[in-house]
Amino acid sequence: MTGPALVALDIAGEAQPWEAVGLTVAHEVAQVGDVTLRFGEEGEGIVGWALRAIDGPPVLDGLRTLWLPEPTLPSAPVEHELGAVAVDHVVVATPDVRRTFAAFEAAGLVLRRERDAGNAERPLRQGFFRHGEAVVEVVGPREADGDAPARFWGLTLVVADLDAAVDRLGPGRCHAPRAAVQPGRRIATLRREAGLPVRVALMTPEA
Repeated sequence: MTGPALVALDIAGEAQPWEAVGLTVAHEVAQVGDVTLRFGEEGEGIVGWALRAIDGPPVLDGLRTLWLPEPTLPSAPVEHELGAVAVDHVVVATPDVRRTFAAFEAAGLVLRRERDAGNAERPLRQGFFRHGEAVVEVVGPREADGDAPARFWGLTLVVADLDAAVDRLGPGRCHAPRAAVQPGRRIATLRREAGLPVRVALMTPEA
């Protein structure tokens, strides 16, 4: 699929908590499938990303963005004790999904699917963009609620063996697996006790 593909995420804080949950990190970098996780940034959570494309705005609806015209080669080990093999998706939260959809589309991303989510008390709208291995999921209220910028909310990693990964982390750091929204797949979310600065979930591979 042509278009801007996710190739890197810049994450605040030290790499040690990520190593503790089972990622292999070298020189503050972990390679998970096609996506490079770069640690040691200032700030909180995910603070920026890199997209493979010729050019684009340095801030994409509030998200610090680096544009890389050439494919990048892995610069860190790709084998992980956690069994992580890919980034399934990164979640972007916004108070105005239509504004963020428009900003992404103006930068060359294609809105491939959208759906209603949430509940009666908190109705949400989700949109999905995919041009590479990882999906970019944009979520926000169905009706615009302010003009704050979009922000990174979390990410989901694909693991080769979800049950083994959950057993490795233990119930103190990870919730039990449950059925995912995607048919035939399961997901487990890490607890705050895992010590990561980002909301992280683990997921079975696509069928």
